Amino acid sequence: MALTVSIQGQGRFDGLPARSTLVRWIRAALPRDAELTVRFVGAAEARRLNREFRGKDYATNVLTFDYQHAPVVLADIVLCVPVVRREAREQRKGFREHLAHLVVHGVLHAQGHDHDRAARARAMEALEVRILAGLGIGDPYREGGVADD
Repeated sequence: MALTVSIQGQGRFDGLPARSTLVRWIRAALPRDAELTVRFVGAAEARRLNREFRGKDYATNVLTFDYQHAPVVLADIVLCVPVVRREAREQRKGFREHLAHLVVHGVLHAQGHDHDRAARARAMEALEVRILAGLGIGDPYREGGVADD
């Protein structure tokens, strides 16, 4: 599988995983070629993007802008570091594990997966749990933690 990943904003925040770790998480969730941009942002930028593109006036944890699903996945995945940190604390999860979940969640959205209906949500969650287990990360839904998108 061919994968091109551009990572933006990584130097703005302490404690983010290495590029190689991010790429490993992304690869775990991708069955096909992809060109992705992963952008780490603060709350103000996340709020602006969420308001502009989703009509929701708050900073969300992850936003996926999927442009093409096949034959090559093309997408931008935006992660709001302050929101991810807050959620990890509130849900009593490790920051790294929660971030891995949201990266996988965003990569699945980039491929057209969604949780807009109950059956699709169950299928997407099951896929996330399976991918994360392969990465040595426990079920993120076990304690009620859910992605906020």
